[in-house]
Amino acid sequence: MYVPTPAPPTDASTPRSYRIAVGTLGAGASVALLYYGRVLFITVIIAFIIAFLLEPLVLLFMRIRVPRGPASFLVCSLWLLSLYLGGLGVFNEAQAMVGDLPAYGERINVIVEGAATRLEKVEKDVYRTLVPKRFQDQSIVPALPIAPPPPSRGKRAPDTPVPPGLQPANQVSIQEVRIHQEPTTLLRYAYDYMTSVYDVLLMISFVPFLVYFILSWGDHLRARLLFTLEGEPRYTTTRVLDSVGNIVRAYVVGNFLLGLALSLASMMLFASVRLPYWPLIGPLSGFLSLVPYLGMPLALLPPLIAILPMSTEPAILLFLTVSVALLHLFAQNYLYPRFVGSRVHLNPLVVTLALMTWGMLWGGIGLILAIPITASIKAVCDNVSGLESYGRLLGD
Repeated sequence: MYVPTPAPPTDASTPRSYRIAVGTLGAGASVALLYYGRVLFITVIIAFIIAFLLEPLVLLFMRIRVPRGPASFLVCSLWLLSLYLGGLGVFNEAQAMVGDLPAYGERINVIVEGAATRLEKVEKDVYRTLVPKRFQDQSIVPALPIAPPPPSRGKRAPDTPVPPGLQPANQVSIQEVRIHQEPTTLLRYAYDYMTSVYDVLLMISFVPFLVYFILSWGDHLRARLLFTLEGEPRYTTTRVLDSVGNIVRAYVVGNFLLGLALSLASMMLFASVRLPYWPLIGPLSGFLSLVPYLGMPLALLPPLIAILPMSTEPAILLFLTVSVALLHLFAQNYLYPRFVGSRVHLNPLVVTLALMTWGMLWGGIGLILAIPITASIKAVCDNVSGLESYGRLLGD
């Protein structure tokens, strides 16, 4: 009689463990790809952000019956012209600031010397307070130099230097090694630095072309992408694209308009106290105020540095500090939630972790792009079935 062989018992946790292992490997590969390909990803994201900023102008030209292609070209040309004029203004202000560098140096020396004098006075006061008077009057006897101990028996005496002409042919002095090593190290560092700068400049040169193609061919590419899908994936992709576009556009445009408002307010404030280079310091302070968590100290740095060569009283420094702080608090607590925060919907813990993660991967530019990238990920999770729980986890 034939008896069938029982099947081996299956472990129910095997598929789950397999999914966890694959997910972990995929996450590690994604992190490595984001880190080593950061120049490419940052360039593409910045191009999309600029395209979102310029999209309303393209739609405005299209309303007056200008085709999308010429309208995109015209808007990109106006954008590059504004960048050129802005850069020319910054260059002129920077030239004037370079001429005033000696005044800044003298003022910084005075501040440093004054701070050192105050610190020395504080140290003396602390010494007189903590140390009894009977020990303060005692003079300190300088220590006598200690002669080196004689060489012990059985040890080899140090080698006497050999004249350069009598050195063996196979010996090389330390100076010669340094002469051969230092230029090599310096050239390697210079080569690495120039390579990184070249990569960045090469990617920046692609930004105008990417912006133009995104503006002129964005609708066509979207239609072609949706044409390749059928049924539920088409509707899901439509919802995801619309949600991501709305969130990123609201965040970018809202921050840009908020930065312009802060720049105008800062320029009027700095011009009222006759701050040097207020046309440059105002926009710099206004847009630095938008940096998450570090906005207030960064916004205070430009006006406080610009006022260094002026012989001002502490009242003006206090006025500038309080005014910039009030502008920052008003923008972050009243304007930002109304124009930007209502579309992002990220909880503070996720925002903090996102800033840490993207800042570690991409440096300073990662701090600026962290929130829109995380908000886009949340938008994808909210509109894809099976990922709604992750969207709720990221949301507020």
